[in-house]
Amino acid sequence: MAHEHNGLSRERIREALARAINRWTEGSGDRSTPIPDLAFFRREAPTPPGLCQVEPSVVLVVQGAKRMLVGEDAYAYDSERFLVASHDVPASSEVVEASPSRPCLGLVLKLDLRVMAELVAQAHLPPPKDRSVQSGMALGAVTPTLLECFKRLTDLLDEPEAIVVLAPLVQRELHYRLLTSDQAGRLRQLASVGSQSHLVARAIEWLKANYASPLRIEELAERVHMSASSLHHHFRQLTAMSPLQYQKWLRLNEARRLMLNEGLDAASAAFQVGYESPSQFSREYARLFGAPPKRDVVSMRRKAAPVPRTRNA
Repeated sequence: MAHEHNGLSRERIREALARAINRWTEGSGDRSTPIPDLAFFRREAPTPPGLCQVEPSVVLVVQGAKRMLVGEDAYAYDSERFLVASHDVPASSEVVEASPSRPCLGLVLKLDLRVMAELVAQAHLPPPKDRSVQSGMALGAVTPTLLECFKRLTDLLDEPEAIVVLAPLVQRELHYRLLTSDQAGRLRQLASVGSQSHLVARAIEWLKANYASPLRIEELAERVHMSASSLHHHFRQLTAMSPLQYQKWLRLNEARRLMLNEGLDAASAAFQVGYESPSQFSREYARLFGAPPKRDVVSMRRKAAPVPRTRNA
């Protein structure tokens, strides 16, 4: 009976969350919120895999279904399973279940690694039993407790004057709930200073801040207190890329942003992100995005342009 009660409770809370996200995202796709680090998404049709970078976060689908592809691994998640990313991971995301009458709805909450480290220390949470480095993503079971916490956070959007006081408290509770979920081991390891996961996270932070600089693996490894071979091995386990491939991914995505948003030409964007050869940049860009820089940017602008409305005769 208790299991049945939990199932009914979870379904009621999930439906309430779906109604709230549907209301806040009507007429839009992705939507940031006044609550820091909380965003909603809405898709009204299935989508093919699209390149993205997933920050340390938890992704909750309350209606529909999605799939995340990292290297050769696929993570399918829906209202029963949440996705957690423990590191900044390049990936491909696709919507597998959505329609105009029943859109795919959900939320993304960025994780604060400092809050997790504080909670691990404050609550005297035991260290993870399994200290081996795993991939940077995993699936966890959605529980009524976790859903109810997300609902309380979302409800604050209807009480904007309370957000600044109450949102940090609910977000802190959410971090605690995740640290006691079935993904506790992975997250506690990340929050443990000196663990391999924590050291790789520091290497990723450096690469994000210095993507345009020349990369010497030995120097990066020394910076994060790892051997070059250990850094390379654990980095690939977590991100499905080598540090050099990760830097290239960062450079190409930043170059794409510079061309799209700031109007730079391909050669200027290439030099700004650290390439010395525009021809090498063009080859690697086409390999990642499926088209040379100029053609890709023109295509993206065309897709983003509003469709002119036709008047009825």
